[in-house]
Amino acid sequence: MQDIPARRRRKSPRSALALTAATALLGAGLLSWPGTQRAEAAPATFAHPGVTVSRAQLDFARGKVLAGAQPWKSAYDQMMASAYASLSRTPKPRAVVECGSYSNPNYGCTDEREDAIAAYTDALAWYITRDERYAKKAIELMDAWSAVLQDHTNSNAPLQTGWAGSSWPKAAEIIKYTYTGTWANSGRFATMLRNVYLPEIINGSNSNGNWELSMMEAAVGISVFLEDKASYDTAMAKFRTRTAAYVYLASDGDLPKTVPSQNLNTRDKIISYWQGQSTFVTGLTQETCRDFTHTGYGISAISHVAETSRIQGQDLYGTDVGERLRQALGFQAKYELGAAVPSWLCGGSVKRGLGPVTEVGYNALHNRLGIAMTNTQTLTEQNRPAGSNNLFVAWETLTHGDNPN
Repeated sequence: MQDIPARRRRKSPRSALALTAATALLGAGLLSWPGTQRAEAAPATFAHPGVTVSRAQLDFARGKVLAGAQPWKSAYDQMMASAYASLSRTPKPRAVVECGSYSNPNYGCTDEREDAIAAYTDALAWYITRDERYAKKAIELMDAWSAVLQDHTNSNAPLQTGWAGSSWPKAAEIIKYTYTGTWANSGRFATMLRNVYLPEIINGSNSNGNWELSMMEAAVGISVFLEDKASYDTAMAKFRTRTAAYVYLASDGDLPKTVPSQNLNTRDKIISYWQGQSTFVTGLTQETCRDFTHTGYGISAISHVAETSRIQGQDLYGTDVGERLRQALGFQAKYELGAAVPSWLCGGSVKRGLGPVTEVGYNALHNRLGIAMTNTQTLTEQNRPAGSNNLFVAWETLTHGDNPN
């Protein structure tokens, strides 16, 4: 079965019992999740570094690595052995990145995403080692792209912008707010994020849900770096609507929630959009019956936005976002681990390959809130250390594995 709440293991501000009771009330129509009908407001003052990973989390990870503790030391070693951490890496910027469906054509798409992950990798390496060469390499990568990039084109432009735009602000936040040297072109980098990235993603997408979730992850992260409250609120509102339409809860009713702009106004349209799946159960996602890899992209983006929001003072884990994330993780983890697929689910077979996407949500819901997540725990621990999906996820055992902060 999928993850279900159990008694708290430790004192927690929100108990599993409260979540269970809330779910029952929701199903009876007697309660609305807090914040469901409005965007979570941007903070009065933004916290930095504050995109997916906080200073306290970085300090915890650094302390564990320096002490040689596991699993953080092996996660760090994995990161440092990767090509992303190479100090001889040469950035490959271009003025126009053109990305078609399924990376055809691929003019700069892989280069951009991987240079962005490398910048984040170098920023983490700087923070843990205090070796200035890594900070300077991160700056070199960010400067190279901000000096050249003007646009993203072709059909996958919104998704490409979302993926690369999720990694850049994570790198920039760490460098700008923790590096003791100078970053002379940080303003130019901010201008690139504002003028090249934000306009491509802020209005969302009517494609499969992982697109808009990744785009809103990027928009939220960029808004934090730019300290742009208006775009933060816009992105968060779209994120809340899309998350509710991406992961089904029984309390939603007979049919999943929808995004109004998609005009999914009949049962047949909804079933078609949900990959032909006509039986809706708690934890199912809009892309479960497509494949677990794309589902993992959506789950990961949900966890990243929830984590950034928590760092910025609005804890979405106690809202329907947290409940949907918990149930999506548990449902997918069960089948990723090899459980027999019933005939009513995806015609009796699923395409596994969830990816390294469980650490952030598992840490928040299990370790911080004390909720038992048996399947997610098994999968998370089995996959440690979690590496990179080479798109927008990287090194989350290092940054979030059993991290209490």
